[in-house]
Amino acid sequence: MRPILLLMLLAALVQSCIGDDIIQDTVTEELRITSTIDTLAVNDTYQFEGRYTNNIGQTQALPVFWSTTDASILSIDDNGLATGIATGAATVYAEVVTPEQLTLRDSVLVAVGTETVTTISERTGVIRTTSSYVLEGDFIVTQEGDELIIEVADNYRASASLPGLYLYLTNNPNTTNNAFEVGKVDVFNGGHTYRINGINISEYDYLLYYCKPFSVKVGDGQLSE
Repeated sequence: MRPILLLMLLAALVQSCIGDDIIQDTVTEELRITSTIDTLAVNDTYQFEGRYTNNIGQTQALPVFWSTTDASILSIDDNGLATGIATGAATVYAEVVTPEQLTLRDSVLVAVGTETVTTISERTGVIRTTSSYVLEGDFIVTQEGDELIIEVADNYRASASLPGLYLYLTNNPNTTNNAFEVGKVDVFNGGHTYRINGINISEYDYLLYYCKPFSVKVGDGQLSE
């Protein structure tokens, strides 16, 4: 192939990966309580944790301040360890102060009863294209022990001509910086599953599809709260 034809082909592939939207590198800072408990038994304890992500979607360690609306029902210490005191319900609050002195909060309602009940961890979303390529479908993310499972639904479709398509988990859908690489995409039609060890369901908020050879975003899917 002549050099000029090769350059034209590469240019066409790059152009076809680029969507119409203007990509911003920053995202909204966020604090999230990464809790999956519905009910805490009286005299039982539960360790709450909070996750702060900065304006580039990077997890950053900041002091989390914990409180509850009714310490006579549910108490919580400075480290986020909650104790069921009496039957009822209380809201757990988490708060951080960012380096820019912005205060962020999150909360979760917790019942206190006769037994501890944890919820089944599940988050859902819709894959959308941000390029001229076909990329669409629903997905469900679940947690089984230490294993994270991404189940892409039967209505998934992606253009088989996508060059070097990779899937990532990220908190910033505009870049692969600080993202977790799930792997190369080799299924372009129908349901399929990814299984990942050592990733918590609350750790990332987006699926990101990326043309790795050209460092161009192709599509994404936001995980539900």
